[in-house]
Amino acid sequence: MNAPAIIKRKKRLGEELIEKGLVTPDQVEIALTEQKKNGRLIGEILVSLGFVSESVMRDVLGKVLGVGSVDLTKVIPDQDALTLIPKEVAERHTIIPVSYDKQGQQLKIAMMNASDLMVQDRIHALAGRKTEIIPLVAGMGEIKKAIDQFYGYELSVDGILHEIETGEIDYKSLDAIDDEYSQPLVRLVDAILADAVKREASDIHFEPEDGFLRLRYRIDGVLRQIRSLHKDYWSAIVVRLKVMSAMNIAETRVPQDGRLSLQVQGHRVDFRVSSQPTTHGENIVLRVLDRAKGIVPLEMLGVNAATLDSLRLMMARPEGIILVTGPTGSGKTTTLYSMLNYVKSEQVNIMTLEDPVEYPVDMIRQTSVNEVARMDFANGIRSMMRQDPDIILVGEIRDEDTADMAFRAAMTGHQVLSTLHTNSAIGAIPRLLDIGVLPDVMTGNIIGIISQRLVRLLCRECKRPRQADEVDSKLLGVEYVNEAHTIYEPVGCAACDSTGYKGRVAIIEALRIDNELDELIARRATLGELRSCATLTGYRTLADEAIRRVLKGETSLQEVSRVIDLTPRLL
Repeated sequence: MNAPAIIKRKKRLGEELIEKGLVTPDQVEIALTEQKKNGRLIGEILVSLGFVSESVMRDVLGKVLGVGSVDLTKVIPDQDALTLIPKEVAERHTIIPVSYDKQGQQLKIAMMNASDLMVQDRIHALAGRKTEIIPLVAGMGEIKKAIDQFYGYELSVDGILHEIETGEIDYKSLDAIDDEYSQPLVRLVDAILADAVKREASDIHFEPEDGFLRLRYRIDGVLRQIRSLHKDYWSAIVVRLKVMSAMNIAETRVPQDGRLSLQVQGHRVDFRVSSQPTTHGENIVLRVLDRAKGIVPLEMLGVNAATLDSLRLMMARPEGIILVTGPTGSGKTTTLYSMLNYVKSEQVNIMTLEDPVEYPVDMIRQTSVNEVARMDFANGIRSMMRQDPDIILVGEIRDEDTADMAFRAAMTGHQVLSTLHTNSAIGAIPRLLDIGVLPDVMTGNIIGIISQRLVRLLCRECKRPRQADEVDSKLLGVEYVNEAHTIYEPVGCAACDSTGYKGRVAIIEALRIDNELDELIARRATLGELRSCATLTGYRTLADEAIRRVLKGETSLQEVSRVIDLTPRLL
């Protein structure tokens, strides 16, 4: 006879709070007594009595109910979501729409009682039965304040600019907390940040000129001018950006760095902020660090099967160094974190040293280098070696000291991942020699070298086919025959903002170091000898991989030529 299955009862809210030491049993009893009198939710009573803060209650309640929680003070409102749910409905049920994904048909709603099915049914009636409702726990006070703010004011960039042109700027309220949404410039900055995330920009440039302010986004690796604003707005925008990123608003003569985190379109997005004094005022650039796109599974990098197998074989070796090379903005950090995600588990201790930490990840101990505390890469590696790591990620090998410590870690039973600035995977070998790493040290300790670039993908809606001419055929490495090979070129349409491209993909070359390459490295072989040896074992260059994408119709020859040198193929 089978033993009866044991059903594990979910903890009640009061039990969870007591277990965490956030309230006492007596306080829970007082709240339960009050609940019998007026029927209110116990969490609401505990907050109203001052036994626990609203933010703590929000997080604990989300855990008990098995749903997410949201801090509405850091949410940028979504105009599409607010249009779906009228203000009177939000006030009646004490809810606030956080984000609406039209393509995925997902609507995220912040509510006090995330298990209230009657309210969710009412939302379904408004948003449509096909829309998936994702409830998020939030405090009642936060929700009521958000309703007053989000529904009370214009939120679109065009509407806010019109409001500014017809009103006056109150500079004193730019750093206010209680009523910041009454100031249109506060909403303008939020709207610009939300617009940049929506367009999948990687950087936001606020560039003051002599008579105006230029706003540019870097989208798919290319800067694109979005707007020109009157320069009178710039001093107020600078103050707002500095307040949000905890920078010194009084200092305008020296560069500053800051960071801010917001909920945009229902998920957390970090912004790394940098200010630089220029002749026309402070230039501010924000790097958009979207966690939802910055950390992807190894299988989702878009590389071919052979390259993916090479990456997996590299990660399977327990000791040695793996290098990722490429220029700034080529996706090196994304590839490194995809590799770490592939191997992370409870049995492995992974530690990183970065400048700075871009994507916080669970189960990985991350450290930022700190010049003030004299924590550079070399000292950081030395310190981490005492922390019993299995895998070490070093942000960048810049000098001989860092290289020496990285290889020392690799030689003492650790797997080390790092980046290096070279033009190709094979080019990393002479670069390491130039830094000062001895051939004997490299031999047997380099697992593999990865080089990569990011190329834009042709828009599927408007790309146009054409026949490859004689020059195209040379670049493609195919025999020129009239009307034999079809390639595609960009056109431009509404779907791609008239650019002809939408999205990017990584072009990766992976060089695994075998015994023959090790011997060549040991005797300081030339670049040509290294390349010839690697080619015999199936090594494919960046140009080979890029041309494969062109022949598949994924990208264009113009785009590939922009990021990869194809001229040797014409010789």
